[in-house]
Amino acid sequence: MSATSKVQQHPAFIQVQTKANYYIQQLDKDLTKYPVLTTFEQRTQVPKTYFVIGTVLLLTLFHFVNPLAAPTSNLVGWALPTYLSFKALETPGRLDDVQWLTYWVVFGFFNFLESIALRVVLYYFPWYFAFKTVFILWLQLPTFRGAQKTYNVVLKPVLSNLSGSRAVTHTDTLATEGLRDRVATANSE
Repeated sequence: MSATSKVQQHPAFIQVQTKANYYIQQLDKDLTKYPVLTTFEQRTQVPKTYFVIGTVLLLTLFHFVNPLAAPTSNLVGWALPTYLSFKALETPGRLDDVQWLTYWVVFGFFNFLESIALRVVLYYFPWYFAFKTVFILWLQLPTFRGAQKTYNVVLKPVLSNLSGSRAVTHTDTLATEGLRDRVATANSE
């Protein structure tokens, strides 16, 4: 019996292989939601799971090669959000429009701050672009709603203090609509 077959028959190897197959199947189920990836899989015969894992590994490798870290980070911050923003404009719902508009406001503010202090940040924080990419992904992904959280916690209070007025909240809008309904009902009686 060869060493390779001994390793492949070891219980720990079988357990790791079973876990890996489970996570790959879960990722494949989640990626099925995206028609672009399904079309890509049908046209190229490359499983969408392997494509996504390969892309993530390639982007990670680019972060290890320092001159490629900044362009990779900018690619993640601009390419996918631009495409998804165009797609959101074509849908009838408003929720995705709000998500991507909020993302662009936060991303623009973040890029503005970065343009002012990038050299200082890079001097003291060598893995800046790797963390920036993770932050950008957190802002983008609908699961986390990072852009909305950042806007509501950081930008909205700062911008409302600068403008000297109180920002209108979603609750205020709902209260105003409820008041309009009551006034309309009272006038019709």
